[in-house]
Amino acid sequence: MTKTKLSPDESLSFKLVTQLFPKEASQLDLYFSIPTEMGINSDTFNEVDFFNAHIKTHCAYYSEQLHLPLVRSRYISQKKGEKSDYRVNLNLFSYQIRIALDADIKATLKLKSADEFYPVACELVEQAKKLLKKLRRYKPPEQILKPYFQNADNYLSWHSEQGFLKLLAKGPKSSEFSRERNEILAFCKEETAYREQHNYNSQVTLEDPNRITNKMRLLQRLIEHGVVFNKKTQDLNLNLKRLVRGLVTGVIMAFVMYLVLNARSNFQEITIALIALLGVIYGLRETFKDEITQWAWRKIQHGRPKWRNIFKNSVDEEVVARQTIWFELIKSKELPEDVDALLQKRRQQNKQAATLLHFCSKNEVKLQEYLPGYEEIQQRITFNLSSFARYLKKGAGKLYSHDGNKVSGQGVERRYQINLVLKYTTDQNKESNQLERYKITMNRSEIIAIERID
Repeated sequence: MTKTKLSPDESLSFKLVTQLFPKEASQLDLYFSIPTEMGINSDTFNEVDFFNAHIKTHCAYYSEQLHLPLVRSRYISQKKGEKSDYRVNLNLFSYQIRIALDADIKATLKLKSADEFYPVACELVEQAKKLLKKLRRYKPPEQILKPYFQNADNYLSWHSEQGFLKLLAKGPKSSEFSRERNEILAFCKEETAYREQHNYNSQVTLEDPNRITNKMRLLQRLIEHGVVFNKKTQDLNLNLKRLVRGLVTGVIMAFVMYLVLNARSNFQEITIALIALLGVIYGLRETFKDEITQWAWRKIQHGRPKWRNIFKNSVDEEVVARQTIWFELIKSKELPEDVDALLQKRRQQNKQAATLLHFCSKNEVKLQEYLPGYEEIQQRITFNLSSFARYLKKGAGKLYSHDGNKVSGQGVERRYQINLVLKYTTDQNKESNQLERYKITMNRSEIIAIERID
């Protein structure tokens, strides 16, 4: 069973989705082979800046089947359960609907043929209706619980409507499927009328696109309470870096004082020569202090973990999982044998000079069991390669062709290929271990394709 999946995300991003089980320890390694012509090297690439700006980690409860995290009636009863129980179960169900709906709409938009697009879109509408009906079936009678239900109901109604309007706006146009388009539009109008009937949003908010959008963002964060874990990032090398800087400064100062005392003993009086010599000594100290500090720091921190993410349940602040992260440029001799062997299987013309970048994530789940109905946590790591595109060329001229006596030229773009080796290991289920190579094709504006190489 594959536990880690790599897929495109936005224009210059890709994501890795990993399943985490209770009391499991696992490790994910990514080895990037970046062509040197892309301009990524130790002089232009800063690991810390890239991690802070372009790598995002997200952890939340997850279920493959929507019927598992149901809003159970026993939590709505006045005699059973607590307010926190109802809210968490409601949020679990609402969050799952949003994730599933977004994924299905994204997949449907990839269908460019109207014959394929509209039947799938109509089926998706029917599924959305059933899920919203299932949600509204458990409307709580208690006044104290109604705000939670209203927030979730309001957001999911609006989000579903926006998703299907996006389908109609970006999907293929065809007069043959006017009935299907009207069915989708009818669903959107029904949800608009439903929200108006329940007075979920004021008229002032509805008339301002910014206000309604920002309100829905707030509601989205509210339904993530108890489902998406709070993340706290620790810099594991902060104190070590301070220690290295202090030691290097101390050693340099001791050496400078030794030179100053020797110079002072050789001159009986303060002369221009003494002043010039002291100026040279202090100038050399300022010139080489930063370089020596950086060199010593690179040597000491190489191979050490740099960050730790601690994920806590937003309800009770209990630690759910810990993620320790390594991220650095490496040399070819540091590649593991199995990874190196996989890279060597490339065709000869693809074995070009490259910069190697290593990302490692060690996960340790602390919980013995998850919430009822859930057997896994989904961890999503998103990589944004926009900084890689900074040094890329926009185009590569024209490709000329002839048709009889006619010669024509067609503009072509410059594309680059990054080889990525994914290695996943776990201590519980050895059958879940993975070793795969992917080819990422990109230009300045987007990732063209991500191909898994068999």
